[in-house]
Amino acid sequence: MNRTNPFLDVTQADFDDIMGLNLRASFFVAQIVARRMVEQGVSGSIINMSSQMGHVGAATRSVYCASKWAMEGMTKATAIDLAPYKIRVNTVCPTFVETPLAQNFLKNEAFRAEVLSKIKLGRIGHVDDITGAVVFLASDASSLMTGSSMIIDGGWTAD
Repeated sequence: MNRTNPFLDVTQADFDDIMGLNLRASFFVAQIVARRMVEQGVSGSIINMSSQMGHVGAATRSVYCASKWAMEGMTKATAIDLAPYKIRVNTVCPTFVETPLAQNFLKNEAFRAEVLSKIKLGRIGHVDDITGAVVFLASDASSLMTGSSMIIDGGWTAD
């Protein structure tokens, strides 16, 4: 969830809604899943959907960025806690992806141009760009990865 407001205009409701969905919900869903995995003696992977904004800052996105930075920290700490159970925890951190939610922002041509100017590969992401990372993290091919972020941003964070 993302609501864009300059820092000085963010309301408590904005903050609570964004942090509630982006962080709190992710935390407690992961906890439910991990408890079940531990009870059943199942190893595997928990994949949190974060954002490149968990690695950078952006105007009018103070709460969204905070929620994603917090998710990155949560993922690292959870990875440490769950490693003894052979449960891996990682994040996927995409750039803007052509989805109905992103279209709310990307339909603004000036905003789209600004986004594209930061993506070194020169295009908005597609859902297919993200699914490969999720499949990889869910598979045994990533069996030595935990507490990591897969940043799929076309080079935005390379600067």
